[in-house]
Formats: sequence, structure tokens, C-alpha cells
Amino acid sequence: MKSLHKVLLAAAMTLACGSAFAAEKLRIGTEGAYPPFNLIDASGKVVGFDLDIAHALCAKMEVECEVVTSDWDGIIPALNANKFDFIIASMSITDEREQAVDFTKPYYTNKLQFVAPKSSDFKTDKESLDGKVIGAQRATIAGTWLEENLGDVVEIKLYDTQENAYLDLASGRLDGVLADKFVQWEWLKSETGKDFEFKGEPVFDNDKIGIAVREGNDELRERLNAALDEIVADGTYKQINDKYFPFSIY
Repeated sequence: MKSLHKVLLAAAMTLACGSAFAAEKLRIGTEGAYPPFNLIDASGKVVGFDLDIAHALCAKMEVECEVVTSDWDGIIPALNANKFDFIIASMSITDEREQAVDFTKPYYTNKLQFVAPKSSDFKTDKESLDGKVIGAQRATIAGTWLEENLGDVVEIKLYDTQENAYLDLASGRLDGVLADKFVQWEWLKSETGKDFEFKGEPVFDNDKIGIAVREGNDELRERLNAALDEIVADGTYKQINDKYFPFSIY
């Protein structure tokens, strides 16, 4: 009986170990330099709204997930080079990007709005902006919007990270910055942003943010869509939203 018991126990352990080794693992691609959506904290961990959403989706899909960071400019090429399985980095769904990747349904909606010093008479009509120096992050819809709509009247400076754009604004090298409203809102609460404010109304208010997967990976895209529906329905999304914002961004 003891021998039989040992055999059965060994078989059970083998099955358990096999299941553990077979557990699906997915890699999350993000930037890590776009607070409050994704940033690296003092311990070196990548945190933020995007990552909380990503981990909640992974839990619903019952998969193990690890985070991989990438420079913003190279994040789509990195996805297509299999360095990670999906991007969740506050990426706007655009026609241009849809030529390179596939997107889930939006997981939040953003707006573009200017910030500038509280002390400045900063009006956002084209005539008033003539000659001003405006910053934005490179390869974002803010940068594209500036080039397409104000490229003939303002000097545009593009930065590798949003944080570097804010550094130049705070030091007086820029007259204003155009970026996602919710990122600007977070920066205005900071010590370096306290002397700045929103100017004018949003210039673009239907910026749909999605999760990117490699083209043709319909299975993963639909699994992410289903998981997103689940976290919205069971209140998980609202809990994450309320951790970062006193208003809904869904």
C-alpha cells in the first residue's frame, strides 16, 4: 500500500509540475516614462494606470505576465520583433499605426490640451500662437497635430520623453506644451508644474487609446477585449480609475 501511495503521489506531483511549467506567459511592453500611466518608481518597478490595467487583464486571462520597457520611438518595432506580446503604453489608435499593428477596443479616451505658465497671456488661436515655441513628445498625436495644424506659425520642438518637454517648459525654453490632458493634469499637480495651467479648450477630444498586438494576432486581441469587458463589468476598472483620477477616463 505504501508503494502504491508513493506512486500515486509521485504521479500527482508530476502532473502539478507539468501544469506549472505549461502556464502561459505573456510579456507586456510599455515605456515607463509617462506618468501617471506608466513610470518607474523609486524601487525600479514599472507602475501606473497602464500597468494596473494590464495586470488586471492578465489575471482575467489567467496568464503570467512580465513587464518589458522600451523607448517610445522603438516600441512598435520592438513588438514586431517579438520582444513582447502586447503594448499597453497609452498608445493612440491612428490610421498610420494600424498599418503596423492591430489594436483592441479603446481602454480609455483622452484629449489634447495646451499648458503654459499661469503668468503668460497664452491664447490658443492660430493668430495668437504665431511665433511661439511649442513642445510635444516625438511620435505622438500631439506632435503630429502641431505639425499638421500649426507647423506654419509656431516653432515645434519634439522630445524623446514627455518629461524632457516639461523640463524645457519649466526652464523657460518653451512657451507651452501640447500633450494628453490627463498627463498634463498629473504634471500640473507636481511641484515643478504648480506655476503652470491649462490654456484654452482641448484642441482634439476624441483620442482613443488601445492595446497593440502584432498584426494578425486575432486570438490575443480578442482575449484582451474579452478581459477588458470583464474588468469593466465587475468594477475592477473603476477601482483602478479611481486610484488615479477623480473622474472617469473610460
